[in-house]
Amino acid sequence: MDHIDRALLAQLQQEATQSYAALGEAVGLSAGAAHERVRKLRERGVIRRTTIEVDPAAVGRGVLAYVMVDSTAWMGDSRAAFEAIAEIQEAHVIAGSASVMVKVRTATTDQLQDVLRRLYAIDGVSGTQATVVLETFFERPLPL
Repeated sequence: MDHIDRALLAQLQQEATQSYAALGEAVGLSAGAAHERVRKLRERGVIRRTTIEVDPAAVGRGVLAYVMVDSTAWMGDSRAAFEAIAEIQEAHVIAGSASVMVKVRTATTDQLQDVLRRLYAIDGVSGTQATVVLETFFERPLPL
């Protein structure tokens, strides 16, 4: 990956729907060359998907919590159980005192409590510690 690929990725992280002509102009390429580079970045798995960013509060998911999940067993084989809980946006097997960390978005704290109950139903889960986010200062794209 060279500096042009990195520049293309930075542009796409800011606005994924811009035209190949605009992308090319921003990084000094023709539209066709920009398209070809983006295609190759997709093929290599550098670009995993193209999506939009939705305001969670605007769609009724204003409660954000990070939950540390304790377990009595290795949780690395439990992906499907975590994926089955729709309110979980991310799940990570981690090192440290907990086994898994999940990012949860719900409309209310009552719904968050329900998610915690469903986490306890996953085989091997022995406890949770939830941290509710009061305010997000910023989120940024991956630095390139």
